[in-house]
Amino acid sequence: MMDFHFDLRSGRIRAVNATEQKQAARLFAETWKNRGHERAESQPFWLSLLRNVFGVTTPESFIEFETPVQLEHTSFIDGIIAETNVVIEQKGVDKDLRKPERQSDGSLLTPFEQAKRYSESLKYSRRPRWIVTCNFRSFLVYDMDKPDEAPQEILLGNLEHEYWRLSFLVDREGVHIQKEVALSLEAGRIIGKVHGALKQRYVNPDNPESQRSLGMLCVRLVFCLFAEDAGLFGTHSSFGDYLARFPADVVRNALKTLFEVLDTPVAERDPYLGEILRSFPYVNGGLFHDRDVEIPDFTEELKSIIVHDASETFDWSQISPTIFGAVFDSTLAPRERHETAGYYTSVENIHRVIDPLFLDKLNDRLARILDGRDRRQKTKSLEAFLEELGNLCFLDPAAGSGNFLTETFLSLRRLENRALSALLKEGVQIDHDNAIHVRLDNFFGIENNPFACAVARASLWIAQCQMLEETEGIIHQNLDCLPLHTSASIVFANALRIDWNKVVPSDRNPFIVGNPPFVGSKYWTAEQAKDMREYVFSGIKHAGTLDYVAAWYWKAVDYMKGTKSRAAFVSTNSIVQGEQPGILFDPLFEKGMTIDFAWRPFRWNSESLGAVTVSCVIIGFHVDHPDDFRILFDSNGRSETVRNLNAYLVDGPNLTIKNRSKPICNIPQSKIGNKPIDGGNYLFSEEEKTAFLKKEPGAEKFFMPWVGGDELIYGYYRHCLFLANATPKEIKSLPEVRKRIAAVKAYRLESSDAGTRRLAEQPTRFHVTNIPTVRSLVIPEVSSEGRAYIPMAFFDSSVLCSNLVKVIPDATIYHFGVLTSSTHMAWMRAVCGRREMRYRYSTRIVYNNFPWPSPTSEQRKRIEETAQAILDVRAAHPESTLDALYDPVSMPYDLLKAHRANDEAVLSAYALDKDLSEVKIVSAMLSLYQMLAETEAPERRRRPRRTCR
Repeated sequence: MMDFHFDLRSGRIRAVNATEQKQAARLFAETWKNRGHERAESQPFWLSLLRNVFGVTTPESFIEFETPVQLEHTSFIDGIIAETNVVIEQKGVDKDLRKPERQSDGSLLTPFEQAKRYSESLKYSRRPRWIVTCNFRSFLVYDMDKPDEAPQEILLGNLEHEYWRLSFLVDREGVHIQKEVALSLEAGRIIGKVHGALKQRYVNPDNPESQRSLGMLCVRLVFCLFAEDAGLFGTHSSFGDYLARFPADVVRNALKTLFEVLDTPVAERDPYLGEILRSFPYVNGGLFHDRDVEIPDFTEELKSIIVHDASETFDWSQISPTIFGAVFDSTLAPRERHETAGYYTSVENIHRVIDPLFLDKLNDRLARILDGRDRRQKTKSLEAFLEELGNLCFLDPAAGSGNFLTETFLSLRRLENRALSALLKEGVQIDHDNAIHVRLDNFFGIENNPFACAVARASLWIAQCQMLEETEGIIHQNLDCLPLHTSASIVFANALRIDWNKVVPSDRNPFIVGNPPFVGSKYWTAEQAKDMREYVFSGIKHAGTLDYVAAWYWKAVDYMKGTKSRAAFVSTNSIVQGEQPGILFDPLFEKGMTIDFAWRPFRWNSESLGAVTVSCVIIGFHVDHPDDFRILFDSNGRSETVRNLNAYLVDGPNLTIKNRSKPICNIPQSKIGNKPIDGGNYLFSEEEKTAFLKKEPGAEKFFMPWVGGDELIYGYYRHCLFLANATPKEIKSLPEVRKRIAAVKAYRLESSDAGTRRLAEQPTRFHVTNIPTVRSLVIPEVSSEGRAYIPMAFFDSSVLCSNLVKVIPDATIYHFGVLTSSTHMAWMRAVCGRREMRYRYSTRIVYNNFPWPSPTSEQRKRIEETAQAILDVRAAHPESTLDALYDPVSMPYDLLKAHRANDEAVLSAYALDKDLSEVKIVSAMLSLYQMLAETEAPERRRRPRRTCR
């Protein structure tokens, strides 16, 4: 179930899950059924609606009640929501909202007319876009931008299903976006049904050429369905009516004929063409040009799906081309898109890329122009602004279904329409032939899936037609959408092998946007490995560990050199964590790359069918030319201006953390635990150990408790049959033990690794043995990203630790205090690698590079005290595992309080403020790391490492 995202800028509105919101709307309707005293219950009614249904955390400060307005006497507006320009006139449950009532001045006014009269007395900036009249049983919603339209009615009894129609109360754009999303997903479902029925009719549906034809046929059908509903084919049912005339076995040829007609200029058509076909326009643009598209025979059922389900009962003119194009693509080609991790980017996330890259500046510029008072200068500036829009150029080198390009085109055309409207208000005559400056031939894409290329072109054509209709309503002139005169250039090619200059010359300074594929190095196909190693990163050391998306950064930087281009990509957060930042960004910075803005890791929810959730970052950058801003966004969208953005997306120096074999400070070394390589033959659960000892009681002395990451976190032991110290005589007397040894030997001999096969010669030995003789601090290698602190604990030498934990012998309570602190956790989150989204704690990257404080004796003592307090609180909850204690929901307050005291003590040792944000902490740690690293100049490397007192 998708989420509805409301306007969160005020900080008072949370995003509400659709399922929860539906339930809340039902409960609200049940609560207020048969209630409705105008004076006593109006305010509680609206406060409850805003808080419980629409997620307004403080509705008392969001809505104003009883706002005075001065008419001939003082009157009061029942409700105003200033942020969304809503005025509310509330009546009692017994009042008819459409019936006029006599006012104190003797006039007869409906509740709407009453509210409208009040609103005319408000300052212009506070006048409503929406007027809502309500009688507790129904809401009448008047859109003041459409004064001639009848109001929409939402009944309280239907609120469970229609709550989204009131979303404008909290979100200016929300109701429109929700409608587009819902329509586009339904359109995707319909075309998926058409696709499935068509596929069954192909003689050889798995043939690549048949698959190509099937995709192209679906794209053509979608365009025809849109065109008839948008009025481009003359009537709103012309395409469906055309097909309905034919028996099912003739539809195939009827479509062939229609497609040829749509691709033929009117003057070149057969003069004997029938009247119905003659009425269809010339489309142009290449969509119907390929006459080799295979069309299968139709059945009555297939014909009915297209004529009834797709044409008669669904309005295609209102779909969002941005959303639908991607849903269309993911619905019809899920396997291919999955292989390249080509998932749909929501409109919200597209704007996280394009807004700071260019759109915010354009919006600000237009706002400044519109605020100008000099009429002549305003006109001149508006005309220059339109020219500027027309000269902008865009490239998506991972175009997919074209949703980045489509949403960019729509956003620029909306800006253009605002500028055209302003010119008209200034009395400027708009030239019909030159009204539109933003043209599709300034939009370029590269995509290696031919079906996705076709979807992208169709989506952009639909967007163009929709925006022409909007422009017609502004300039009051007819603008013909057909034939298509311009087309985006979506090139079918491998973006990592083609020269981007052949798609669009770099001296046109395009803005580069996109969402390149997310594929980790372990999951590359043979072709993707070739892309990376031979075409992009040839000769670059360790490039084989990079995420596939890294190649787009590399290609973009090379392409942008010497230009004024700027770029921004959505990427998996893997490229800014672990080893990858040093491999990728160090050479990119050397090439002249500068990061302009970035979004810290955030949850990216795909809204396409088969949705996925990953953690992403967004990185905007340029090369060489002068820069003018650095903006850092946190995962909630809050932004701050910073001095420099580095590879970890924090304000700090351009340095990266490399693998280090020993700690940068003088602290105990972290080691790997025991690595048996035994095929599980030496490891036992409690039950398995008991059963084994019933057969082999003499083996009991060889069992030791075994702790790995899961055992540590979830609070249990496994048991290891540790035979390294067993004598040959002892082993010979234990037949069940001998069976285990034989199984381990066989397992190792079957390995493809030569070292493991050699290890078979010593089957009682581990590949790695690490048994400290002292108490050790143990840290799980992998831990949930949901926890604020990685659970870690002390174990004595009687416990064997696995290779899935890090073991720090000789660690003291002081070391525990620093390592479990928010400071170390912030460092870990910034530089560690990830397994899926979980933290992967490493010795060489995280632990060995961590810059420790140099506390005074008093500060060190304080850290020891707070660290011991953490252990004491944990001991006070003996029934709880570390998983329960560190769960973000169930973490007990006394433990949280102890950790916070420890966090403050550690920050104090660094001379850092206790209220410092995590990003600021990481920035401080990187600066300290840089100072430590600089002391390791070649001539100093033999000196003792920095002492951690």
